[in-house]
Amino acid sequence: MILLHVAVATLYALTAWVLWPVSATAGAAEKTVARPPAAAAGWLLPAAVLLHAWLAWQDVVTPDGLDLSLLNAISVVGCLTAAVAWASGLLRTLPAIGTVVLPVAAIAALLPAVLPAVFPTIFQSRHRFSYAGESVAAAHVAVALVSYALFLVAAFQALVLMGLEKRLHRRLPDPGAAGLPPLLTLERFLFRLVAAGFVLLTLTLASGMLFSEQIFGKPVTFSHKPVFSVLGWLTFGALLWGRWRYGWRGRVALRWIIAGTVFVFLAYLGSKFVLEVLLGR
Repeated sequence: MILLHVAVATLYALTAWVLWPVSATAGAAEKTVARPPAAAAGWLLPAAVLLHAWLAWQDVVTPDGLDLSLLNAISVVGCLTAAVAWASGLLRTLPAIGTVVLPVAAIAALLPAVLPAVFPTIFQSRHRFSYAGESVAAAHVAVALVSYALFLVAAFQALVLMGLEKRLHRRLPDPGAAGLPPLLTLERFLFRLVAAGFVLLTLTLASGMLFSEQIFGKPVTFSHKPVFSVLGWLTFGALLWGRWRYGWRGRVALRWIIAGTVFVFLAYLGSKFVLEVLLGR
């Protein structure tokens, strides 16, 4: 099974290499290395995503319920992140984002196979949902993971746009910039991702509060997980309101997106890391 995880990571890495922007000044150096045609990404990435999804399904769906331990959750989010970047067409309009998203997805695919073998006493499966057949629980988990993937793609796009904007202000050439859409077009697409993620995050928080005992077996408690979740929700809500009311854009908006994504991931993956790795629960 570990070879399949390695195969997924290899496919992601090959796609990232194909999408890596090449500047005109680096052309001579690149000629010494045979690079696959850009069209190869059209089948490399779907193959990687589909194989990754199958592996994640095998790891998560067990006879005892949903196994959403830390490493499996990272793997699922990594797969969804690559799928969102591919299905949305973002990799075609902004290929540079693939050089950020795809290595992250490759690492996420490798972790469930590598870390338990290297550190068996630390990375054990401790988080199983025995109610895997419950539709409310399954819907809650699915909506949450998709929202995290949308925010992660948005954060990666924000980082790439910040780099493009910085180079533009410094009047520095950017590899592949000639084929890019205008920054305003990319920014509008970015806010569509944020809006979609915000809607799904709202549904996640609402279902978590309304069906907490059914999903988690206990009522809502005041802890760092709901606190960071609400902080992320407030950050993205304030950003979307500022965008609608005052036309926020540029570096200010991009920093808000990154901050909101950090809050969301501290709420979910951060809490899992503390409980499973540091506290061993």
